[in-house]
Amino acid sequence: MTPQSDEDEVWRQIVASFNDTAERDSADQPWPDSENLPAEPPRRVIKQSDEEDLLREDDPADEAETGTEQSGGEDEEGHYVPPPPPPLPKTDATTKIAWLALFGGPAYLLISAALGWNLQGWMLFTAVAAFIGGFVALVVRMGDGPPNDSGWDDGAVI
Repeated sequence: MTPQSDEDEVWRQIVASFNDTAERDSADQPWPDSENLPAEPPRRVIKQSDEEDLLREDDPADEAETGTEQSGGEDEEGHYVPPPPPPLPKTDATTKIAWLALFGGPAYLLISAALGWNLQGWMLFTAVAAFIGGFVALVVRMGDGPPNDSGWDDGAVI
């Protein structure tokens, strides 16, 4: 028998058994019964620590703000409240003008086209030049080096 005929026979068996249902006993399972999932998932019981109780007793303002926290505590299990975001960095006037030019030029062209205004040549040139100038200014000011506070190894920040 050639290797090709063996392979053809295996493919014929696979195709012939394609629509057959797999009926296995628990004895034929490739894993032990201890790894099977239970029919009902286990319940998690979370107890409050003593430290949290002491902190709640020390700060009566929290109780006034939260209202009935003990009765609705189970409903909010796993609810994540992110911390407030840091303030946006301050930008200088050059960057603000570049962003205004980048979006202002095309916005002027779009509004004038939508309203059917007749544009003179210098107005069209100014809007396109503002867009290109704003883009170039932002790219030039972007910088191509690593930030100053990146450390000595330039590795990933976690």
